[in-house]
Amino acid sequence: MRNGAKQQPKDNAPFVLPISPCYPLVTFVNKLSCMRKGFSPVIGMLFILAVFKSHAQEPQSYLGIKGGICIPNLTVPGAGDNPINTGYSSRLGPDAAIFWEQAITSGFSVVPGIEYSSEGGRKTGFQPFPFPQEYAGFFPPGGVPTYLYARFSNEIKLSYLMLNVLARFNWHLGESSPFILYAEGGPFGAYLISAKDVTGGSSIVYKDEQMQQPLIAGAISFDSTMDIKDQAHKGNVGITGDVGLAYNFLNSKIFIEAGGNYGLLNIQKDPANGKNGIGALVGRIGYAFSFSKRY
Repeated sequence: MRNGAKQQPKDNAPFVLPISPCYPLVTFVNKLSCMRKGFSPVIGMLFILAVFKSHAQEPQSYLGIKGGICIPNLTVPGAGDNPINTGYSSRLGPDAAIFWEQAITSGFSVVPGIEYSSEGGRKTGFQPFPFPQEYAGFFPPGGVPTYLYARFSNEIKLSYLMLNVLARFNWHLGESSPFILYAEGGPFGAYLISAKDVTGGSSIVYKDEQMQQPLIAGAISFDSTMDIKDQAHKGNVGITGDVGLAYNFLNSKIFIEAGGNYGLLNIQKDPANGKNGIGALVGRIGYAFSFSKRY
C-alpha cells in the first residue's frame, strides 16, 4: 500500500459491539429481578401457611358455665366432744359456677371463677338440742340443763359465694382425639349469703339422753325454719379441685367433672355451739365457648 492512500476496511472483518464495564452488573440485576418475580407468589404462600399454622396451634381460652349437685357435710375438727356439732351426715344441694379459662399453653391453664355452693349437713333421729328458755319453768332454780333431747330431723343449710383461682393441667387423649382429660385445683375465698336451720317432725321431749325422764307427756312439733346467719362467721377460705373429661368442638367444648371443696375455718361464732368446718363433694356438667375462632 502506498503512503498517503486511505486504508479501506476489509469487507469480511467482523463487527464488534463495544462492551460497557457495567454490563455484568446489569445482567445480574435483571436475572435477580426475574427470579424475584417468579418466587414472590411462592414466598407469599409459605408466609400465609406459617401464620395459619401458628394460629392453629395457638391454645384457646374459654368462657364457660357449669352446674350440678353438691353433697356437703359439716366436718368436725379434733375430738368433736360437743353433742350439738357432731353426728351430721351429708345432704343435697345445688351448685353452679361461671368461669374463665385462660390458656397459657395447650397443656396448662389458669381458671378464675365465681361459684354458688351449697354447704351444711343433716341429722335425723334422737339428738340433743340447746335448752330453750321457755322451758325454764319446768326446772327448779339452778337446775336448768344444758341440753334437752328429742327425735326429729335437723338440717343446716348454708349457701356460699366462692371466688376461686385454679391451676388446670390438660392431657390430650391422642393427637387427633377431641377428648381431653384434665385436673385442676387451687384456693378459694367464700362469703356466706344464707344460713338456715330447718327442723321437722314431732317427738316427746326428754330431760335425759336415756329417754327415762320425759319433760312433757305429749309430743311437740319441731317443724321450724330459723335464720342462723348471725351465729356464723361471714367469711371462709379453703381449697377446691376437680377432675374431668372434656369433648372439644371447633370453638367450644362440653365437659363432665367431679370434685370437692374443703373449708379451713370454723363456721360458728359461739364456742358453745361447737366447731364445724364446711366441705362438699360436687358433680357437674358444663359448656365453654372460645372467642378465638378456629376454622
